[in-house]
Amino acid sequence: MRDGKATLDDWLDRHFAETLPVGVLARNVVFLALAGLVPVLVVYITREPALWAHLRHSPGAGGAFLRQILSNGLPVVVIVTAIGVLMRAQMQRWALRAGAALALDMTLRISGFVGLHVVIYPVSALAFGSFGGDPEQALRVLWPTLLQSAGFVNLSGVYLYAVLICALPVQLAVLSRMADLSRSLLGVAALGLIAVQAVVLTGLVRLLIA
Repeated sequence: MRDGKATLDDWLDRHFAETLPVGVLARNVVFLALAGLVPVLVVYITREPALWAHLRHSPGAGGAFLRQILSNGLPVVVIVTAIGVLMRAQMQRWALRAGAALALDMTLRISGFVGLHVVIYPVSALAFGSFGGDPEQALRVLWPTLLQSAGFVNLSGVYLYAVLICALPVQLAVLSRMADLSRSLLGVAALGLIAVQAVVLTGLVRLLIA
């Protein structure tokens, strides 16, 4: 059947095979990350009128906001997406069953999302003076921020949903090998995968700060 499962795997093999030149693979990963990040960021800004007004009318606000996205958000989305793409090749080499491959992919992405925030927050404090220039304050703020990210109420929520959207090609390709899904069911499955991972992230952070 040449439907969702075949075309997804073909598309991934064409654009994200580990045999591609490093520069080409890196470019494709960045494009995929931007394809996930930009629409989610636009939705976040448009549903926050006060933020949009601040960006439009406050001198320097737009530049500071863009710097935050480029230094915090984009690296997270790019790196987690790269991890998923590279691990897809490894999991194929290991001949993992589809269920195990899907669980491992989800685990790696959620762990990578949390781990990168743990690194980036203190680095932002030291490099850009964020959080009053205090790395310890950055870490204190980190956990409540991550806990709220699944609710899409802060920029970490933007990065989270961008990461999960970028994961869909790999995860849906794996899921399609577990069940014969129509295109409409693949759309439902996509929403389900995003929801499950957002809930798992929230639960994980609750355990870490308990």
